[in-house]
Amino acid sequence: MKTQLLPASPAASSSGRPELSPTKEPARGWFARQYRQRMLRTDLLTVIAWASVAAAVALWLADGGATNITTPAALFTAGGIVAGLAGMDLVLLMLLLAARIPFIDRTIGHDRALEFHGKLGKPSLYLLLAHGVLIAIGYGMAEGLDPVSESINLWVQVPDMWLAFVSMALFIAVVVTSLVAVRRRFPYEFWYVVHLLTYAAVATSIPHQFSVGGLFAAGTWQRWYWLAICIYTGSALVYFRILEPVLATARHQLTVAKVEAVAPGVVNIVMRGRKLDQLAGTGGRFFIWRFLAPGMWWHPHPFSLSAEPIFNGPEGQGTLRVTVRNLGSGSAQLLRLRKGTKVALEGPYGLLSTAARTKNKVVMIGAGIGITPLRALLETTPFAPGEATVLLRGHTDQEIYLGGEILDLCQARGARLFHLTGPRGHGRSTWLPDDAVRNGYSLNSYVPDIADADVYVCGPAAWAANVIADAGKAGVREEQIHHERFDW
Repeated sequence: MKTQLLPASPAASSSGRPELSPTKEPARGWFARQYRQRMLRTDLLTVIAWASVAAAVALWLADGGATNITTPAALFTAGGIVAGLAGMDLVLLMLLLAARIPFIDRTIGHDRALEFHGKLGKPSLYLLLAHGVLIAIGYGMAEGLDPVSESINLWVQVPDMWLAFVSMALFIAVVVTSLVAVRRRFPYEFWYVVHLLTYAAVATSIPHQFSVGGLFAAGTWQRWYWLAICIYTGSALVYFRILEPVLATARHQLTVAKVEAVAPGVVNIVMRGRKLDQLAGTGGRFFIWRFLAPGMWWHPHPFSLSAEPIFNGPEGQGTLRVTVRNLGSGSAQLLRLRKGTKVALEGPYGLLSTAARTKNKVVMIGAGIGITPLRALLETTPFAPGEATVLLRGHTDQEIYLGGEILDLCQARGARLFHLTGPRGHGRSTWLPDDAVRNGYSLNSYVPDIADADVYVCGPAAWAANVIADAGKAGVREEQIHHERFDW
């Protein structure tokens, strides 16, 4: 194990970038206020989510939905209607969580939004299944038919009802494929098809709601509510998933300027563009990149900037950079990118940035290619000399990617720096090198005051989980730990 410690004393930068002020620091208590404001926004989103489900049922009651419950058949039918309303509302909430709406992303982060999106999948399906079964039972009882015969009758005789059956089949397919996928590793293209099925399921579920019966009859509050929520959801998806990325790509006009080797299998991709000042200050957040070359344009890559943009012309003209490691067939192609290749981008996304800070002190812990987003965060996030510690983990010195640049930044800004190299210690739960484990080192050994700091973790999932567990044992509260999972 090689451990390198830099004292917390600022020095001149030799990185070739504009020198940073070592005293760049907000007023004391600013990060705590920022955290409280973000928690208020989180509470607001939670209230809106629950209120939307309550509103769907309350508006049905307000329009006299319960007045028709006079027979057992009507009771089953009413239960089916309520289950359908709640289930459809949850489906629309799922779509909004996946729409990459900036307010949601800056409040809970991209990964947590998709985590909640996934958790709503099974409840939504169960409610929609209950909707179909209870409606078939209720209508069948009223007409003297069994549920299967009533379902066939609805398919054949009721306008748009066949679309509802298609929608149900699509929802089942989406949930089942998603459950299988969490146990296996599938390429992005698989998830892309699954999400297309989700949109198709929603689109085919809507017509029968407005054309069958008087549930959403003209003049009812329900009709206006569902029209509004469907239009807003559709507009958010179209704008933030399609239109905004197209506009950003046109605005910045990125092209590959050069591809330079960093280490075996690792390269910096430097891109040239315009209005890059609008991308500054995003250190740690990630973009989704598409390199518009033959055989590559359809493949998206979630990469963080490994450095803030460098401006060398008017109107924000300059260069920006991502650092890429060969981790598979998709990323391997990027090592052979040609100069002049056009680049499309989406983002930035995520909360691995200053927006997540709660404390004045900060600790950054990275491993492998996960070091590179922390290099950009180190460049931009505010702290005073002595209030930042950086721990970089690799099996060898070569795996401390961008180590020279990080050394320069730590010297310029007065941050402590540790290089932790060597084979992993014995035991699956450790993230430290073997020498450190045998000598009794822990996270507190490197950062004694870590409980009073924000901790940013970026690296392989299993390794990061071990770091997060150690941080918790060291007294770091959950809200002080920041780790972005680049989920789709």
